[in-house]
Amino acid sequence: MSADSRGLAIINAGIFDGESAELLDGPVVIRDGHIESIGAAARPTDKIVDAHGGMVLPGLIDAHCHPYGISLDMLDTEANHLSYVALVAGTRLRSALRRGFTTIRDVAGGDAGIARAIREGWLTSPRYLFTGAALSQTGGHGDGRPQHWHSCPCDGRNVEVVDGIDPLRVAVRERFRQGAHAIKIMASGGVISLTDPIRIPQYSAEEIRAVTDEATRRGSYVAAHAYSPEAIMHSVRNGVRSIEHGNLLDASSAAAMVEHDAFLVPTLACYEAMNRRGEELGMAKVSREKNQEVLEAGREAIEIAAAAGVPIGFGTDLMGVLEAEQLNGLRLQAEVTGMLELLRSATSRNARLIGRPDLGRVMAGGVADLLVLQGNPFEDGECLWSPCAERTVIQAGRVVHHGGAASPELG
Repeated sequence: MSADSRGLAIINAGIFDGESAELLDGPVVIRDGHIESIGAAARPTDKIVDAHGGMVLPGLIDAHCHPYGISLDMLDTEANHLSYVALVAGTRLRSALRRGFTTIRDVAGGDAGIARAIREGWLTSPRYLFTGAALSQTGGHGDGRPQHWHSCPCDGRNVEVVDGIDPLRVAVRERFRQGAHAIKIMASGGVISLTDPIRIPQYSAEEIRAVTDEATRRGSYVAAHAYSPEAIMHSVRNGVRSIEHGNLLDASSAAAMVEHDAFLVPTLACYEAMNRRGEELGMAKVSREKNQEVLEAGREAIEIAAAAGVPIGFGTDLMGVLEAEQLNGLRLQAEVTGMLELLRSATSRNARLIGRPDLGRVMAGGVADLLVLQGNPFEDGECLWSPCAERTVIQAGRVVHHGGAASPELG
């Protein structure tokens, strides 16, 4: 991710800055990995990217991504050798970067090893923020055992089953010791877990407060998997900052989120993909039934959240081969919120969620993580979410991909 002091200019492009509905005029000049100037006379650069009348926007941020989620079967993912999982994760990360996602937040997975490999340049990857294994109570969403199992594979790489205030404090401290960006907990039932009702809140108030207290003192925050109004309110009232999914949100739980300054990270892509492809991929019948319950509600939840003033981010939550549906998540959310709100969600709003004001914006002094489209998504969304649409991905001032989203990355 080395910067280029000789400079790079993006010309012939309108600019969406991550916030404003009014497009700016270029060029965008980049030097030393940061944006030097926008639309003003600038020092000459050695490199030019011609947008041919297209658009520059901030690099996209997927705030709910699972590189280690290589299977729709929770136990299968945990049972594979970590070396295999990490190699597959590397391919998934490269694919996300080619699509224009220059930052991802891995909520429920990842570790210091793959983060180090990315940092040292061994893997081509988006900026990588990991939580480590999510925390789940016994019998919660992260406990993937069917009812007839007696053994406990509870120390997983994607989810760890931990009960009790003191064990949770230790688990949180260990994650931060290893460089975790934030902490993920399972605060309600889930779709692909087999034994937990989807609406019932999980973890006690005291347990959640122990986790959020540790994270807050570390200067970090907690993200909670939560579907139902009861689980959402249980989470935010006990200090959770980021509600993941939130498909069954209602007006009262949306108001509680506003009161407690919590974000919603919708993940429409996974439900739509599982609805279309779940049976052929061998999803259990109980999981397909739970997915159907939350599928349509997810769109309505975004509308309720927006009306209440909840800050809405963007995530995908795609497991196994469904990872290829990442761009489709942009289309699905745009159908609910419109293009402007989608782009804000996937750029500046997600940057605010993860505490990185230097990302998610096209602004002088900001990090030069940018996506250059050969079209205007406000006029034709296909230039953003079609895998065949040409795009140039710039990370820390360096062109890391040019071509369709499915094209090989630059050497």
